[in-house]
Amino acid sequence: QAQLVESGGGSVQGGGSLRVSCASPGAIYSRVRMAWFRQVPGKEREGVAAINLRGIIKYTDDVKGRFTISKDNAKNTLHLQMSSLKAEDTGMYYCAAADLGWGPPSLTPLTYSYWGQGTQVTVSS
Repeated sequence: QAQLVESGGGSVQGGGSLRVSCASPGAIYSRVRMAWFRQVPGKEREGVAAINLRGIIKYTDDVKGRFTISKDNAKNTLHLQMSSLKAEDTGMYYCAAADLGWGPPSLTPLTYSYWGQGTQVTVSS
């Protein structure tokens, strides 16, 4: 089981920015598609942004123009830079990885086999 470790969550006021990161073992990082999901209690896990090994990116409509997913290949780390944050962005943010890294980026949770423990992001209005 791949070990994905998220970091960087916290509390921020609406309109602010935050970056969350996900470190993964190099043997996994080099062959997987990766994504960020978020979840609030009582709701289903929602795909936020995804990237494949080709660097093709997909965002959910709600975060387009505000969030940026990126990879630091030297550090085997996935980032999600979040700007213009809104209260509705609040949730537990999870990093995920899927085999077939050259496949299309996916925002569907069932695509992913490897998950981190999550990092909490709270945006106050």
